Amino acid sequence: MHSGFSNLRSALPMNLKARYPAFKVWAGAQADIDRIGAIWRECLAESGGPYLFGKAPCMADAMYAPVVTRFLTYDVKLDPKCAAYCHAIMALPHMQEWLAGAKGEPDELEELDVEF
Repeated sequence: MHSGFSNLRSALPMNLKARYPAFKVWAGAQADIDRIGAIWRECLAESGGPYLFGKAPCMADAMYAPVVTRFLTYDVKLDPKCAAYCHAIMALPHMQEWLAGAKGEPDELEELDVEF
């Protein structure tokens, strides 16, 4: 997961603090979104959900957690099963903690404002 879906990662960079309603997703990223949706639907159908491999979250869910945040940030339209999966991931206490921590971060980091 961490090295795949490069079009998605390029077109929808992770930003836990932002929201872009009605964001226009370009075709390359949409293909990645469609593939992720297919993977999620297959896993959820086999496992019965609410997580990819059953009733308890696992490492696969952790690897897709950043994708879930991207889908929410960029208002990606999902089918009901994938949307429910995103809701289940975001409801996890660790996700809520991560989100709260991100919201507490400064918008600009001085050490990143370096000219090369």
